Amino acid sequence: MEEKKIGEIIKFFGKISVAAIRLSEGSLKVGDTIHIVGHTTDVTQTIDSMQIENKSVPEAGPGADLGIKVNGRVREHDVVYKVVG
Repeated sequence: MEEKKIGEIIKFFGKISVAAIRLSEGSLKVGDTIHIVGHTTDVTQTIDSMQIENKSVPEAGPGADLGIKVNGRVREHDVVYKVVG
């Protein structure tokens, strides 16, 4: 499986297990699989839903800041990859 860097974690809300992602390149949509990698982070999951400014959106492009529910702990500056292929 090939992975393409699309952004990084800018904030993590531990109590509700939500990560804020800033997309730097590429796009992301519901149903895509992402891989979040950092110093102590290695989380792979499919996106069930995502929000921009508390509104659900089906997809987002470069420059967007979005929130997604994550299956595990992630940290600021972790790199987000989209799994392709």
